[in-house]
Amino acid sequence: MYTCILVPTDGSDITAKAVGTAITLAKTFGARLVTLAVKEPFPYSAVSEMQPIPPQEFFDAQDRIASQHIEQVKTLCAARGVACTAATVEAVHPWEAIIEHGKAEGADLIVMASHGRRGMAALLLGSETQKVLTHSSVPVLVVR
Repeated sequence: MYTCILVPTDGSDITAKAVGTAITLAKTFGARLVTLAVKEPFPYSAVSEMQPIPPQEFFDAQDRIASQHIEQVKTLCAARGVACTAATVEAVHPWEAIIEHGKAEGADLIVMASHGRRGMAALLLGSETQKVLTHSSVPVLVVR
């Protein structure tokens, strides 16, 4: 039924449930799993040239954290015998990056957690999951 399943990860507990579900589905259908971690861009400020953290330090931290998240998924997939590819991308709008990566990988299902860690932006703008649901051309399975 499904041949390629995309599961974005942010390392949160609720995302771990979505990852588990995606791995089970991939194993059941013999599908490959694609995992994605979206990194936040550096918060440049037009108000001041003073930044609370140097840009390179910020980028290094984002890379390290995103890599840890996708490595966790790859390890779980390997333990279950599920083929997995992983990527990290930087994006202002994670939902767009998720949809674009899914298209590039040929994903025919996206599995997402019902709530990710997006702070106040999620309260003001709506969750990334909701935006993927609204704009995706492939089915989206939401895990609670």
